[in-house]
Amino acid sequence: MLRARRWHPYSHLFLAGDWASWVIDEEMRSLTAIARELGVPVAERRLLGRVKRQSVFFGSQFDLLGRRLYDREHRVGTAYFHGLPGTPGYPEFDEVYEELRRSHARIDRLQVSHSAMRDVVLGSGIDPAKVHLIPIGIDLSLFPIRDVASRAAIRRGLGLPLDAPVIGSMQKDGVGWDKGLEPKLIKGPDVFVEVVARLRDRVPGLHVLLTGPSRGYVRAGLERLGVPYVHVFPRRYQDVAPLYAALDAYVVTSRQEGGPKAVLESMAAGVSLVTTRVGQATDIVVHEENAYMVEINDLDGLVHFTERSLLSPDAAMLRRGRLTAEAHTYEAQLPLWRSLLDGFVAS
Repeated sequence: MLRARRWHPYSHLFLAGDWASWVIDEEMRSLTAIARELGVPVAERRLLGRVKRQSVFFGSQFDLLGRRLYDREHRVGTAYFHGLPGTPGYPEFDEVYEELRRSHARIDRLQVSHSAMRDVVLGSGIDPAKVHLIPIGIDLSLFPIRDVASRAAIRRGLGLPLDAPVIGSMQKDGVGWDKGLEPKLIKGPDVFVEVVARLRDRVPGLHVLLTGPSRGYVRAGLERLGVPYVHVFPRRYQDVAPLYAALDAYVVTSRQEGGPKAVLESMAAGVSLVTTRVGQATDIVVHEENAYMVEINDLDGLVHFTERSLLSPDAAMLRRGRLTAEAHTYEAQLPLWRSLLDGFVAS
């Protein structure tokens, strides 16, 4: 501790996740490795309240609310992945955006994961030089391209039929961290259930693979439809990756997103992706080239392209999807992070 108090100003980087052991925390673990690769000293978060004049990067802009971020003279940066002001039912989106409008002069760096959110945050008046567009990346070592053997092995372990068409949904889409019976509508769980309802009679033997916490709303909907599903909740991110091998299609039905991480994950694993036009999918997906993308709430489009993915997979499109994932690895993003950290952490 005495040594930390003698650190040169802004010489160490503190990375703050959200303690939920979910996507934000995983991004902070990845950023820790990136920073060290770039030669940036990363300090233990437990020391943050005991030092002054260091560099602090938060994994979520919601940490701007109710926090005394500036009273220890730290440089402050944050990710701002999602949360459109004016979204009905989400007053916290307006609150955090208003905090950005008030305090942007005291924020030194801001990461957005897609161009639409970049445009939103620039509307706050923040200096554009502080805003860095860096998509949520991927560690390809965790996502080998699925093959017949891996597909069969994972399905046996999960109790899924070897010959059944399986669609995946790996996210948190219920309110809170309990059963999730109340839907988090910006994630589109109501749309997902309706897509499955329409596919049930068009795709014989359809199964669904779910992961993530708070999936009660979707589970209840699938049970009501009589569509078989498996729900697993791996506690480590590394244990989510192999599950993609069990899938024939991954479906994103969200109305707002920062990522989702599943866009690149499914592409990397060679799984057909069907997504609404949200988050970084808007920048990364080229419709019918590397994945399928439709407008938000377009049930007909989601059903049509999911059915096509299950019954007539496009091998060339899957190969192009893998190339897209390879272009967005954390290693490929090192120059982007070097630009963000340059001048934020003293060299």
